[in-house]
Amino acid sequence: MSENSGSESGRPRWTRHPATWIGAVTLVVVLAIGLWAFQPWRVFTSSTVNEELPMAGQGAGEDTGAAPEDEESAPSEEPDPEPAVLAEGEFVSQEHETSGTVRVLELADGSRHVRVEDLESSDGPDLYVWLTDQEAGGDWFKYRDGRYVDLGSLKGTHGDANYEIPADADIEGMTSVVIWCDRFSVAFGSAPVEL
Repeated sequence: MSENSGSESGRPRWTRHPATWIGAVTLVVVLAIGLWAFQPWRVFTSSTVNEELPMAGQGAGEDTGAAPEDEESAPSEEPDPEPAVLAEGEFVSQEHETSGTVRVLELADGSRHVRVEDLESSDGPDLYVWLTDQEAGGDWFKYRDGRYVDLGSLKGTHGDANYEIPADADIEGMTSVVIWCDRFSVAFGSAPVEL
């Protein structure tokens, strides 16, 4: 038996097949991209947020640094009025089990917010909250085809959170709030709102 049984012509066995190394490197790259894209560990993760109801800015009642002339002219410490509810609805599940309620609020200062309460959903990559002109539920491919306002990243998969609507956003005709996975164009869940 030859002493070089692990090699041919003095070459180690692992250098004989470069296609094997190319295949192994390709597999590692594909696996890394798949892990980055799908982030399968998120099936086991969640996050909770518990934000208070949004309140109007201080506006005219802000401290200007000048002392009041007398006690009667001092601004009163009255609590902000409750926000006006423009629309509300409950989440329906789409690609992932999702529950909770949504209210579209207008505060005394004119700012508008989407308030998500008692949310329970799955975690995932690139999750956003959208206000859209598409009906809640059904085929989730439709959300990309219509008009939408991106309200920012989902703050948590569970709990209560506020999402401010940009002041210049036209929300007339919007009909749903959607938890949207931008990476895969998938709606996790949506809630009907009529604006």
